[in-house]
Amino acid sequence: MSTVIFSLRQDPESDRLMIPLVKRTREPHEGIWALPGGWLGTAEGLHGAASRTLAETTALTPSFLEQLYTFGDVDRSPTRVVSVVYWALLRSDLVDAQRAVAGAPENVEWFDVDALPPLAFDHNRIAEYALWRLRNKVGYSRIAAGLLPDEFTLTELREVYETVLGRRLDPSNFRRLLEGSEALVPTESFRTGKHRPARLFRYNAEAEGVGPEQPTG
Repeated sequence: MSTVIFSLRQDPESDRLMIPLVKRTREPHEGIWALPGGWLGTAEGLHGAASRTLAETTALTPSFLEQLYTFGDVDRSPTRVVSVVYWALLRSDLVDAQRAVAGAPENVEWFDVDALPPLAFDHNRIAEYALWRLRNKVGYSRIAAGLLPDEFTLTELREVYETVLGRRLDPSNFRRLLEGSEALVPTESFRTGKHRPARLFRYNAEAEGVGPEQPTG
C-alpha cells in the first residue's frame, strides 16, 4: 500500500502544495525517494492499513483519507506487486506537531508537488494521478477543509484553492460565490493583522456543498 498525502507548507513567499516522501533503506531502489507505504496485514482492512503504514513511515495522521486507485502494471516492481493507493490531506497547522513526536522517522522530506525528484517504482505516476484527482475534486466538494484549520478567513480559503489549482482566482468573484452559501458558517471571531479585521468562518458539517463549483480566475 502507498499513500499520497498533501499539505500546505510555507516558504518565504507563499504557501506551497507539498507531499512527504520517504527515502528507501533497502532494495529495490535503495536510497531513492518513494511514497510512504507498507504491506497489508492479514487481519486489517485497507483503510486501517493505510492509516497505520502512513503513521509508521512518517508519523503523520491525515485530516482526510480516501482510496485513490489500484496500480498493478506487470513491470511496476521486480516482483509482481499490486498496490492499493490512498490519498490524504493534512492541515498545515498539524504537520510540525505530529512530526515532533518522539521516534518520528528521520528519512522523511517534503517536496513541492510540481518539482518531485525521480521516485522509486511507478510512484511519480501515482503522485501525478493523485494531484490530478485533488485538483478536479477541489472545485465541487468540501475537500479544502482537509487543508485548513477549523476556522479560517475567506482570503485563506481562496489561497488554498489557488495553491491547489496552481492559478490565481478573482477575489471578488470568489467571495460572491461563497458569501451566503450554506456550506460556510460565519463565526463571531475575527483575524486581526495589518489590514482591517477579517471574519472567521467554519464549514457547516450538515451542508453538502463547499462553495464555488467552478472557481473563476
